[in-house]
Amino acid sequence: MEQFDISRPRAVGEVRRDLVRRLSPQYGEGEARAMTGLIFHALKGWNSTDLVINSDKDISPFVLEKMAGILGRLHEGEPLQYILGEARFYGMDLAVSPAVLIPRPETEELVDMIVKENAGSDLRVLDVGTGSGAIAIALSRNLRFSFVTAIDISADALAVARANATALHARITFLHEDVFRYEPAPCSFDIIVSNPPYVAESEKKDMDRNVLAYEPAGALFVSDAAPLVYYSRISAIASVALVPGGRIYFEINPLFADGVAEILRADGFEDVRLVDDISRRARFAVGRRRCDESV
Repeated sequence: MEQFDISRPRAVGEVRRDLVRRLSPQYGEGEARAMTGLIFHALKGWNSTDLVINSDKDISPFVLEKMAGILGRLHEGEPLQYILGEARFYGMDLAVSPAVLIPRPETEELVDMIVKENAGSDLRVLDVGTGSGAIAIALSRNLRFSFVTAIDISADALAVARANATALHARITFLHEDVFRYEPAPCSFDIIVSNPPYVAESEKKDMDRNVLAYEPAGALFVSDAAPLVYYSRISAIASVALVPGGRIYFEINPLFADGVAEILRADGFEDVRLVDDISRRARFAVGRRRCDESV
């Protein structure tokens, strides 16, 4: 393919078509169009309507040079969100870096479920393994007068999460904690949520290179020998730290859905259910602490 032309001003419509054409062989046409929209949004602040309105306007060689750099990195497989330094999640623009996972659409479904099922106010929420802060910030902004605590073992991830919370005016208590040592007070939370590492090492062979090469392995993978280790620990914490009637929400690997449900039941949770994502795969597990427990 010929070199991306940055030697002269070019019309928006022409450049838009050119970007889609160059990205489609590697990413598919639909994804290429979405990527092109994100590139224009990052560099020009434009949405899809702006692209149409400005289709005949010229883009300067300076901006074209930036686009050429982005194209080169995309062709190497680097995720666009890391290149741009931002990702869209639940109506928010979040800063992201290789220190944190790129928020996924499935996790938006998890947040949406929590918001719809918890209409009360002043709820105390714990997000375990917050990463970029996506879940914690979305819940802080969408649950009424909530008090959100978020923990992570990675200091670098917490720095990203804190910056996102500040930028989005979300009041969250961030704690640098190892979940295997963390001991919150009994009955201190109404909701506990986690999207912990859940991809088995043996699944690497089926994953995209851009995920394996760029996203933090510690936030993704668990050993084949103990794929549910995080769920066991967080469930044990929740069985004490949740108030009676409080709820635990997990994002899960569909391969281990039944195992997660068994852990929750063994720890005394009631109304345990597995919930499918939009692709009809068991992606979430939910449980409720028994209301008749002494506290």
